[in-house]
Amino acid sequence: MVKSELIENLAERADITLAKAEEIVDLFFDSVTDTLVKGGRVEIRGFGAFTVREYKSYEGRNPKSGEKIMVPPKRLPFWKTGMELKQRVDSAFSKK
Repeated sequence: MVKSELIENLAERADITLAKAEEIVDLFFDSVTDTLVKGGRVEIRGFGAFTVREYKSYEGRNPKSGEKIMVPPKRLPFWKTGMELKQRVDSAFSKK
């Protein structure tokens, strides 16, 4: 599923316009993004949690030239799947 399909699905199920559904989906993604940028955690019970992991700088190597380079520190979003979602996906898979 892509974002446009999510918007269409929401509009259909909630009986709202596509524009309103898009606004809701954008608001959700913007809220998640803003929280992660601030270093917060977004947890949706039964679905999963987004957090930010911090990585220190390290000495790496350019794979093309073999030259050593310093990789700067970075912060990356990390997703952990909730137990209920894991179980639902697994049970749907095992029924096939």
